[in-house]
Amino acid sequence: MEASWKSSWQRARNHEGFTRGARAFAALAAVLAWGWGEGWQTELMPVLLGVIASALTETDDSWRGRLRAQLLTLGCFGLMALAVWATVAWPWVLMAVLALSALAFTLLGAIGERYRAIAFGTLVLFIYAALAAHTSRAGAAQATPLMLAGAAWYGLVSVAWAGAMPRAPVRFRLARLYAVLGEYLRLKALLLEPVRDVDLEHRRMALALHNGRVVDALNAAKESLMSRMGRGQPPAWLQAAMHQYLAAQDVHERASSSHEHYDLLATAFFHSDALYRCQRVLTLLGEQSLRLSLAIQQQSPPQHAGMTSRAIEDMQAAIAHQDGVAADLAGSQGAASMARPLRSLHALGANLAAMAAVFATALGGAAAGAGVDHALLDREPRSLRDAWGRVRAQLHAQSPWLRHGVRLALSLLAGFALMQATSDPHGYWILLTIVFVSQPQYAATQTRLLQRAQGTAIGLALGWAAVQLFPSALLQAALLVLAGAVFFGARHTRYVLATAAVTTLLLLGFHQMGMAQGVILARLLDTAAGCLIAAAAAWLVLPHWQSRQWPRLAAQVLQTQALYLRAILAQYHSGKHDHLEYRLARRNAHNADAALSNSYSAMLKEPRGVRGNVAAVANFLRLSHTQLNYLSALGAQRGGAGAQSVDARSQEMAGALLSSLQQLAGQLEQAQRQTGASISRVPAAPAVAQVLQEFGAPAASNHSLMAAQLALVGKVFPQLQEQARQWSEPQPGPAAQS
Repeated sequence: MEASWKSSWQRARNHEGFTRGARAFAALAAVLAWGWGEGWQTELMPVLLGVIASALTETDDSWRGRLRAQLLTLGCFGLMALAVWATVAWPWVLMAVLALSALAFTLLGAIGERYRAIAFGTLVLFIYAALAAHTSRAGAAQATPLMLAGAAWYGLVSVAWAGAMPRAPVRFRLARLYAVLGEYLRLKALLLEPVRDVDLEHRRMALALHNGRVVDALNAAKESLMSRMGRGQPPAWLQAAMHQYLAAQDVHERASSSHEHYDLLATAFFHSDALYRCQRVLTLLGEQSLRLSLAIQQQSPPQHAGMTSRAIEDMQAAIAHQDGVAADLAGSQGAASMARPLRSLHALGANLAAMAAVFATALGGAAAGAGVDHALLDREPRSLRDAWGRVRAQLHAQSPWLRHGVRLALSLLAGFALMQATSDPHGYWILLTIVFVSQPQYAATQTRLLQRAQGTAIGLALGWAAVQLFPSALLQAALLVLAGAVFFGARHTRYVLATAAVTTLLLLGFHQMGMAQGVILARLLDTAAGCLIAAAAAWLVLPHWQSRQWPRLAAQVLQTQALYLRAILAQYHSGKHDHLEYRLARRNAHNADAALSNSYSAMLKEPRGVRGNVAAVANFLRLSHTQLNYLSALGAQRGGAGAQSVDARSQEMAGALLSSLQQLAGQLEQAQRQTGASISRVPAAPAVAQVLQEFGAPAASNHSLMAAQLALVGKVFPQLQEQARQWSEPQPGPAAQS
């Protein structure tokens, strides 16, 4: 029992949500203890609001990065507090300042995640300050220093926490990375099932959509590591974490590899257990990834079942048996038809064995990663000029950040006008709701506002029950602290629970100050009003429909895949080396694939009249992910026993494919700029057509693995082109809104 309790406590302690909640609990508890000790209960609410606003600006960072962010946050908070103090006596001037601030801070978020969080927290504090000030400069002058003090206090707690426990966030992100990677391996194993009438296209789509989650986890782990890299030699624990991250990248490239059409393999080896053996190895590797995730999170050795090595031996024996069968058929008509699938089966087996070897070294630490290039690309702005360049790049009509900023500013203007028209003393909750639920994407806004409405209703019920059941002021204060911890712990993962917690916190806080009369109804109505305004704005004001973004995203997919292919070819010439340039090309290709996947998911949640040709988008996504799988197989076999030097024919075909990919990408970019532009068919390059013809001939077994993979890419490309052409054709039905 004691061991189980310790294990549960360790899992909770290493969870990011728990640590965020614990920080908030410590900061809020200290504020309440100080306030009660000094007898300043009435001054507590502004301090608590400052703590909340500061905590909203927090991102995963080192203590140095968090200190710099906190100083910038306090500067922005002070500027906004001064703006409130200067304009609170003139409501319409205050409204204009709020709208302009919303636009400016939204554009500031284009610089990076850290600045998006600071921008969001600053807008929230602006509204908190206006709420505390009401219509009096004296009120603003009294509440503002308390808010800034609360913000500074939480910043101090956050910096100290980041300095004392720098490893936990890295462990959490690495553990999550291996967890989603294990699920990716499970989904990939389903493609190897040699069963008739299996819907492989549906399984490929599920794999493509989940690949977006894997890429997001890889990016989050990379940023967590990057933020802790100093100028000197990293500490041993950080080097070990870096090695685990690079191992996950290697596994992802190998897992996303495809060496043949799976229906061809299933047909060729239908009467053999070879594919089942391969599927078993991949399934076991997925389970091993999940065990590794748990081991990283709990800081314990991974629990190996001891079956993977035996499964690999069985797989290799099954492949060897197929070699014997092929030898018996030598000279017959069936031997020629088996040459191509047998070669792909060998490549698949070698890739799975190499993937198992990567897992075996994943916990080897820094020693296992000796001699490996650990460089990472820092995407943070390096100067004010760089930061301004990123903001300036968003100053055009198609920029999602500019459109979101204008939409948010107009929504806040509408909310402020409604608050003034109704003389609602709690009307600033309308503005808070708008800020919290408004998202750059229509689908995300709709999801968030529904969650906000549900959470508010639950929180009001819980808050009312807490006030009735626990009349003791001290007990209510304890519940307030607990609600704050739950809010920050669940904010990124369970938004309904987080909203319920913060609503309970505010209700208890107002009750502590003796201002609870009418708060429940006002909170409910103001939340509903804010949600309605945000929903109307997402629909009517510069909506960011995914159908309008698809050509640009599809072009990025093709361009990054062309660059990935070029980087792979360079590796075949110079030898395998996972340096930064190669890893960046590979990551950019997967990032573009994930962006297209996320866009498709968001498109399905948008109104039917604005989706465009969803079927063409879905087919393009599935095919482009399949094409990336074929390219990944080329990358995975760099330096392997089956890898061969690039012959003249393969080089010629690769060049033709590069040209075709870039040409189609250019057409898609033109379609993005010119509404209604059609996609013309790119003529098949002679090199591509000739090699495709040879690849289907009986002599195909004489081609290298590279030629085989390039031929697979060449077969997918015309289908991609056809889906792009179908998308550009006019669709029946209501026209999309602008």
